[in-house]
Amino acid sequence: MSKSETDAPPTVGGDGTCSYYKNSYYQRRSANVVKERIDEEIAKKLDFKSLPIASNTFRLADLGCSVGPNTFLHVQNLLEAIKHKYEMQFHTSQIPEFQVFFNDQPMNDFNTLFNNLPQERQYFAAGVPGSFYDRLFPESFLHFVYCSISLHWLSKLPDLVLDKNSPAWNGGRIHYTNAPNEVVKAYASQFAMDMENFLKARSKELVPGGMMVIISQGIPNGMLYSELQNGFMFECMSLSLMDMVKERIVSEAQVDSFNLPFYAASPEEMKEIVERNGCFNIEKMELNDPAAWLKGRINVPEWVVHVRAAMEESFSKHFGGEVTDELFDRLTKKLTEFSDKLELKYREKTLLLVVLRRK
Repeated sequence: MSKSETDAPPTVGGDGTCSYYKNSYYQRRSANVVKERIDEEIAKKLDFKSLPIASNTFRLADLGCSVGPNTFLHVQNLLEAIKHKYEMQFHTSQIPEFQVFFNDQPMNDFNTLFNNLPQERQYFAAGVPGSFYDRLFPESFLHFVYCSISLHWLSKLPDLVLDKNSPAWNGGRIHYTNAPNEVVKAYASQFAMDMENFLKARSKELVPGGMMVIISQGIPNGMLYSELQNGFMFECMSLSLMDMVKERIVSEAQVDSFNLPFYAASPEEMKEIVERNGCFNIEKMELNDPAAWLKGRINVPEWVVHVRAAMEESFSKHFGGEVTDELFDRLTKKLTEFSDKLELKYREKTLLLVVLRRK
């Protein structure tokens, strides 16, 4: 098992009360914020006349699909937009056949994913286990790539943040929020390397003219992560764990040796990496408000359950189940206590939409 499969464990599997399957509503609604923009880009930029489509089959991949149900809804939305563009371009209802590849780490709960495949789907489905930072498909194989709420997970932690002799050592914190610049730079450098590998792999797998849509956690250019909602949450996690150190529930060494491999890039960073790769045209790159759908105040306990479904495995693997239960209980109380402060941060534009076309 490669490091890229172990540093960021998968979401909570199964379809039980605490599973990602049952607790990914926030992620789904956030991704839906940009649905109309994606539909517009497909209508304007996807050109079937220049796409090599062998044997009348259009191939789409969802990278980082998790266990559903979000992936099924997003794939359905994408296929509707793609079919509409085909009908408009050729003035026919004779559309190609569709093949959809659902990709995630080998440890992902593919059983839950495929047990919940829509019965009435209009595509052939296949699973592709593996890290999307590596090659996953043959050369010039895919016509469309979709990657939603996944690319902010790094392939591995930057080595320097766990090295006590390094200026980037991140003792007492679990993230680069409120950390010295050296820590932030180490995370940024790891993200740049990962993104370069991601683009290099996709540049081989996508046909010329093929499209790629990325939805990821982002940050406005020049803003500190501590100013964002997630940054505040990560800080509260660190403080909760340090409280548990004082109470001797966990050791300081356990906290010092744990960091979340999570990085939110700015549009400026992303643009620079894409341009350096040189294989893609940037069709759209913008930040959006991920909570545009949310009316009123955040339901803190509900939000924490969604966060836990996405991140629990990372904490359980390092600290054990009981400590993880205690941590998320404390996190809920801390965020509830400071809910007014949280309210001030959650309207920032932190949902990064990137639409690329293979040259």
